[in-house]
Amino acid sequence: MSQLGSLFTHIISKSPESVQDQSPHRTPKLPDFIQHVRKLTGIRKEDVYCNLRIPDKLQSAKDDINIVILTGQGIFCIDVKPWRGTVSAHNQNWHLQVKEEDQNVTNTCIEQIEDPLKAVMTKTANFCGHLKRSGVSVHQSLFFPRVIFLSPDCELDEELRKKRELVLQSQIDDFLRSFRAGYMAWISDSLTPSWLSGHLSYRQMESVREVLRRVGTWDLVRLHCGEQLKGDFQGCQYIALNRQETDTLEFSRLKTLSADSLWALLGHAPQVTVKMYKRGPQGWLGKSLIATTTIPPNTCVIFRISGEETDAKISANTIHSITLSH
Repeated sequence: MSQLGSLFTHIISKSPESVQDQSPHRTPKLPDFIQHVRKLTGIRKEDVYCNLRIPDKLQSAKDDINIVILTGQGIFCIDVKPWRGTVSAHNQNWHLQVKEEDQNVTNTCIEQIEDPLKAVMTKTANFCGHLKRSGVSVHQSLFFPRVIFLSPDCELDEELRKKRELVLQSQIDDFLRSFRAGYMAWISDSLTPSWLSGHLSYRQMESVREVLRRVGTWDLVRLHCGEQLKGDFQGCQYIALNRQETDTLEFSRLKTLSADSLWALLGHAPQVTVKMYKRGPQGWLGKSLIATTTIPPNTCVIFRISGEETDAKISANTIHSITLSH
């Protein structure tokens, strides 16, 4: 009976990120990985872009690409996954199998997930189309979709290991070092048209940069508890702003019990102060203040969290700041 009861298997369909933190190895977060990319490749900061939301030809879908790297070799569109376990492909979906040891019991969890390679290839094709609609022509062969698995505890089955678009944790540094070798080859023919050289020209790279600077990312809500939410800021009934001019909204509240009690004795409800700061380079005196307003603490900010289909209501009293994308 002990052998029959030693293995439990169940199949679920959800995001595999739910089990990533149980790994004994530390999987780097995206900002840490970006720093590693810049250090190992030597690529300039302005040629590495994060969480770009590329519109499709209907200007509707705006799925984000985790990392876009602009090089002379071409444009690398990279999604990163913190998954751990064994990954295998099954028809239209992939399976992620994770084994958990608990004394004499092995619990095997098989998660059904969307094919990440198909997803990043679709987003890469959308990006190519977006550049063309913006007046920048780059041949399809100069776009390189990749999926990078950050955890050392992630394994691919035999078929998936054959796909060059998939990069395991043990292969990451070699993959990044290849950018340096490609850079030296590009220097020699960067003034040659790309249809002759097979690389991006100086003019093409600058044109692509101009488009990338205008591509939006996610709005970011930082809560007082330290949690961060990415998505789309939909608005607030007491806040009127020009999104093109506004970069950040900072929320401040009364922090002491004595202050709250004083307001209550005077018959007032404590207010939340919202400061709006101008978009653009920071001056020597700091960010430029556009406007200040006060709102009731129970006011709700409407926010569409990434991946959700409905809007969330967030109490203004819990918000530290909101950073708006372009």
